[in-house]
Formats: sequence, structure tokens, C-alpha cells
Amino acid sequence: MHLYDTARRGVFPLEVGPTVTMYSCGITPYDAAHLGHAYVYLTFDVLQRRMRDAGYDTRCVRNVTDVDDDILRKSRELGVHYLDLAAEEMAIFERDMQLLNLLPCFTEPRATGAIPEILTLIGETFDQGLAYEVDGWVYFEVAKFPRFGQVSHESRESMLELAAIHGGRPEDPRKRDPLDFVLWQPSLGDEPAWESRWGAGRPGWHIECSALSLRDLGETVDVHGGGRDLAFPHHECEAAQSESVTGAPFVKHWLHVGLVGLHGTKMSKSLGNLVFVSELVRRADPSSVRLALLDQHYRTDWEWRDELLLRAQSRLATWSSTLTAGRAGALIDDVRAALDDDLNTPAALSLIDDAAHAGYNVAPAATLLGVTL
Repeated sequence: MHLYDTARRGVFPLEVGPTVTMYSCGITPYDAAHLGHAYVYLTFDVLQRRMRDAGYDTRCVRNVTDVDDDILRKSRELGVHYLDLAAEEMAIFERDMQLLNLLPCFTEPRATGAIPEILTLIGETFDQGLAYEVDGWVYFEVAKFPRFGQVSHESRESMLELAAIHGGRPEDPRKRDPLDFVLWQPSLGDEPAWESRWGAGRPGWHIECSALSLRDLGETVDVHGGGRDLAFPHHECEAAQSESVTGAPFVKHWLHVGLVGLHGTKMSKSLGNLVFVSELVRRADPSSVRLALLDQHYRTDWEWRDELLLRAQSRLATWSSTLTAGRAGALIDDVRAALDDDLNTPAALSLIDDAAHAGYNVAPAATLLGVTL
């Protein structure tokens, strides 16, 4: 297996032990998960399936960010408790992921379930002189981590722009450097709060994933990633705080998935230009939705069009028509080779198409992609 690694900016062999550890950044459950989310989790699912097919054990952790600015703002607008909102949206999310036939995660931890670990990790950064406190706010000091930028390779100017877009508040006057990021912050009157040595408050976004990853998978993870828009600031900050404390590499292989657009713009909850899995499965077999996503290479940005679903439906019908035929001897090995080449799912689909049109039973190869005929 060779995969593109964001930090090294190239395709490299995936070097793992008998158990492959993976961490996929999960959703903030304040609204339904859209196709862009599903695309990320499907990528990790295909990787898991190929690793298991090759004889490895896999442990994939996908977190739930159930306390942060977005979910608290939405719960305030709706007049509901933030955990009730999270529970409602997570039920929809889990149903959608099951419909897409995603393998269950090793763990699916919630940030609110790891407050002791989060506080311990913040305390370690603070005690090592890597963080500072102002008015109950605790910030990681990026100047103390010379490798800051090693994951995303963004320029300082670009980092400042992206930090502002993603809620990093570079204009915050309490910071020593505009790129310093929040580890702990005081809670507003209507927000959840936990006691800490810096006062009552709640964790910052980045520290949650570091604490969960370290707790559930150890100091170094084989594959860590998510959508490409998480490379900075989220994953950059995760790497900085984690490696500063442990002294070990945080991630061996950074995997980032392309962004899904609609009508010329990246899908986002703030813009409302979303396509939901729950809507698509009402129009077509869930396997067709899965095939429509697999028809894109995971690293490319692409745009959703309804024709993709029609194409996938036709493909599924063709594949299903071969169930009584004989099997193509080399097909599954050819599909494995395509997946081992940076998860080239479009090539894998084309190979199966050719075999199906030649009259061979393609069910075993389809199963490797998580498609049951």
C-alpha cells in the first residue's frame, strides 16, 4: 500500500505493524452530516477494508466534537441542551453511516467524555513552559515548537488567514503571537463548564483530538486525517501540542481527503449548499450512493451532480446481473493493486466494470470495496 502523505508531500509506502491504527476526525453534531463528511469516512473505510483483506488488524477511532463554539451556538439558537442536540444528530449520522455500509469504529469517543485526559494534557504543556494563561484563557505558544507548519506547509500569511476563517481569532489581544491557539477557555454563563487549575471553563477544539488520540491509540498513530480543510489549523495544532509533550512523532502518515462542492462552492453548513446521505438513499439504493462516491479519487476536489448517482445506479445494476456467472480469476488481485496505488478507487471500479461487461461474476471484488451485490 502506497498513500500520499500531506506532511511529506508525496506518495510513500504505508509502513505499519500487525495492527494498523487510524484516527479520523469526526463530526461536530449540530446539524446533519453531509456528503463531504461521508466522503471522508468512506475513504477511511476503504483503507480499513483493504488492510483487513491483507491480513492486518485495524483500529479506527472517529471522534465526536460534542462541545465547541459551533454546537453551543446552535443549541443556544434552538433553545435546547447541547448534549440533546448532539444525541439527535448523532442518531441520524450513525444511521447514514450504516446505510453506506461503513465498518464500525474501534471507538467513537466524545470530547465531553475525556475532560480529565484533556486537562492532564493541557497541564503537561503548561508545566513544560509550552503554554501560558491570561484571564483564564490558556494558549499554546507556537514559538516553542519550531516545526510548526510541518503538516500543512502553509506560509505564515496563509496560516493567519485560515486561522481567522476557522475561529482561531488571530486578533485576540491576549495572545503573544496571533497564531497561538486556545487550549482552555472560560465558559460563558449559559455554556458547560468544568473546573480546572485556570478556572472553570471548557477545552479548545484542537486539544480534544490530541487527548482522544493519545488515550485510545497511543503516542504515534499510523494514519490520521480528515478533510483537506483540517490540515490547518486543526491538524497542525494537534501535531504541535502532541509532539511537544510526548517527544514522539504524532502521526506516521497524514491522509487528507478532497473537498466536495455543489454549484461551484465547497459544501459547508454555513453556506447551506448541502447534499445529505439521508436524502440520496431515499432516491436510490445505498450501494449506489457508495459507488457514486467511490468514483472519485479521494485526494481530488469534486462537485456533486445528480448524474453521478444515475451512473452509479446503472453500474450497480450491471454488476448485480453477473451473480450467476463464473468468476474472473485475476480480478480481485487487480482491484487490490489499484487500491494499493494511493487508494485508486476509480481505477478499481473500471476494472470491475470491464469484468462485468465480459460476463464475469464481480461480487468478490465488489465486496472488497464494501459493496454487497
